[in-house]
Amino acid sequence: MCLLRETLMQRLIVCSVLIVTASSVGMAQQRFEQQREAMVLRSLEAEGIRNPRVLEAMRKVPRHEFVRTADRGRAYEDTALPIGNQQTISPPYVVAYMTEVLDPGSEDRVLEIGTGSGYQAAVLGAICRDVYTIEIVPQLAKQAARRLQDLGYENVHVREGDGYKGWEEHAPFDRIIVTCSPESVPQPLIDQLKEGGRMIIPMGERYQQSFHLLRKENGLLQDERLISTLFVPMTGESEEQRRVQPDPDQPQIVNGGFERDENGDERVDGWHYQRNARLETDGAMEGQQYLRFENADPDSLSQALQGTAVNGRRLAALRMQFWMRCTGVVPGAGPAGQAAVVVHFYDGVRREIGAVVIGRWRGTLDWQDVRSVVQVPAEAKEMIFRIGLNGAVGQLDLDDLKIVPVPR
Repeated sequence: MCLLRETLMQRLIVCSVLIVTASSVGMAQQRFEQQREAMVLRSLEAEGIRNPRVLEAMRKVPRHEFVRTADRGRAYEDTALPIGNQQTISPPYVVAYMTEVLDPGSEDRVLEIGTGSGYQAAVLGAICRDVYTIEIVPQLAKQAARRLQDLGYENVHVREGDGYKGWEEHAPFDRIIVTCSPESVPQPLIDQLKEGGRMIIPMGERYQQSFHLLRKENGLLQDERLISTLFVPMTGESEEQRRVQPDPDQPQIVNGGFERDENGDERVDGWHYQRNARLETDGAMEGQQYLRFENADPDSLSQALQGTAVNGRRLAALRMQFWMRCTGVVPGAGPAGQAAVVVHFYDGVRREIGAVVIGRWRGTLDWQDVRSVVQVPAEAKEMIFRIGLNGAVGQLDLDDLKIVPVPR
C-alpha cells in the first residue's frame, strides 16, 4: 500500500511539472506573438511596408528561434543581431523590405544567396512554393538546415557552398534574393533567373552599398537603384579580390553634408537603416541640405547609420566636428534613448569593444558647432556611426559631419 501511494505521488508530481512547463511554454509563445505583432506595427507598417503577404509572414515566422538564446529578449527589435561566424541576422525591416521588393508569388521558386540564420528563407518559405538557399559558411549552413527542419519548413532547401555559382540543377528561378554584397552581379545568377523574373541584391563598396532591383527582360537586366544599405563583408575569395578596398588608416564620413540623393528617393545616400529622418533645405549650415530627425513615439527609432573600416593599431583618435540643432527633445527610456552621435567600435570578429556617445541633447538649442575627440580602441577594425534621436522624442537637425584621423 505504501509503495502504491508513493507511485501515485510520483505520478502526480510528474503531471504537475508537465502542466507547469506547458503553461510556461504557452505563456512564452503568447509573449513572442505579441512582440511580433508590435514589431509589424511599429517597424514595418509604420515604415511603409504594405504587402499583406509579407506582413502576414512576418507575423508568423518566429524570429526568436533564429537568434542566439542570449539574444531572444531582443529578437523583435528592429536591429541586426550576431549569429556567430562574423555574421548577423538582418533587421526585420530589411527582411520585409527585400521580400516586398522581390514581390514573390505563392507558386514561385526562389533562390536565396546567403542563408545565414535561415530567417529570410523562412519568411520566403511562408509565402512561396519552394526556396533554395545557399550558405558558404559550413557551420551556419548546418545550423540553418536543422533549425528550418525542426520548425517544419519542408519547402526550404539548404545547401552548403558558394552561392555566387547558383543552384543550376534547380534553375531557372522566378525570384533571386542576395543577402550578401558583391561588387557586381555574378553571371551564374543572371543565367539562372527566369525571363521576366526579379532579383534584389545589395551592391557597392564594402561599406557603401545600395539595394538594386533587377528585372530580366529579353535576356537583359533592367537595373533600378533603391535605398542605401550595409551588409557585413562576405567570407571568401570574392571579398578579398574587391577592386575598391577601404583604407582603415584614413577613415572618412561619406556624404556627411547630406547633399547627395542620386536616385531622388528623398533618402540621403551613404547612410543606411534610416528611420524617421528626412532631408531639409531651409537654413542649412553647409551646402543646400541637412538631415532632420523627428520622433513623437519613444518606442520608435529615429536614426541613420554608416559603417567604415578603422585601424586601431595606427590611429589613436578621431577629431569629430558637425553642426547640431534640436527642438523639444525629451530622452526616451534606457541609455539608448538619447539624441546623440554615437560611434560604435568592433574588433576583428565583429564584437563590439566600445562606444562613444557625443551629445545626449535635450530641450531646445539653436545651431551649435560641436567638436569632440573620440578615442579609438587599439583592437578596433570597424566602426559604425549612429546618428539621430534614437529613442528620444522631439526634433534633431544635423549637418556637415566630418572626422579627422589622429595617428598614434
